[in-house]
Amino acid sequence: MSITLHILRRCAVHCGRRNVRCAARNLSELFDALEGEYPGIRENLCQADGTPQRFLNIYVNDEDIRFLGGAGYTFQDGDEVLLIPAIAGG
Repeated sequence: MSITLHILRRCAVHCGRRNVRCAARNLSELFDALEGEYPGIRENLCQADGTPQRFLNIYVNDEDIRFLGGAGYTFQDGDEVLLIPAIAGG
């Protein structure tokens, strides 16, 4: 099984690339895989308990992961996952 991860903005700066293929089955495995390849990135993506950072938007096949079951969602072969840091301001 393989998913494609698209990384935007500050996450991509840390990785040095915008697209990553991996065999993660869920967010926890995705965060672990990224941390293994890019040490230190995990703190930008998730909190100490493994839940995604509050201002990190995660989409699977253009659908907000919160509407797919949140952190408990199981990736399917060929899923495209998009990580987008939220932008705030006034």
